Amino acid sequence: MHRKKLLDLLNKHNGVDTNEVNMAQQTIDFVNTYTNCFDRELLIGHVTGSAWILDNSGQYVLLTHHRKLDKWFQPGGHCDGDSDVLNVALKEALEETGLERIEVVSDTIFDVDVHPIPERKGVPAHLHYDIRFLLKADKNLPLQITDESNDLAWVALSEVEKLNNSDSIMRMVRKTLIPS
Repeated sequence: MHRKKLLDLLNKHNGVDTNEVNMAQQTIDFVNTYTNCFDRELLIGHVTGSAWILDNSGQYVLLTHHRKLDKWFQPGGHCDGDSDVLNVALKEALEETGLERIEVVSDTIFDVDVHPIPERKGVPAHLHYDIRFLLKADKNLPLQITDESNDLAWVALSEVEKLNNSDSIMRMVRKTLIPS
């Protein structure tokens, strides 16, 4: 079953607050219900993969200013049928940043977020069941802006709130700042 790996990861994931726990359960229910949950053609929603990329010091995160949504976010995107969501997150991170090397910190889920995507160009409003993984990269490596974004920036964790203070982003900042 192509959904088993993701379901196993979701069942092992411990959300940091009630909201994340609820979103993880929503995602489990969604993945159990829809065999095509990894396909963007499922117009009510689909699983996506994202990358929370820290620099080697753990004090900076790489954010992209998303062209379509006109906001700062972590890199990520559609699975397009790929059930290996970590692979999707890594592929999207490489494509969207131009970094030549990105390291997977852990193959466990870092964060789960369910969020609405507005209607655009005939695609109805829908949900993204976003599975996020913790990655790291050397912030001295060159970045390459693609047609998906307006900008890329290494942002100090203490400054992220100025660019995007959504609960979704700030939850990942708080998780990053929790001492190991």
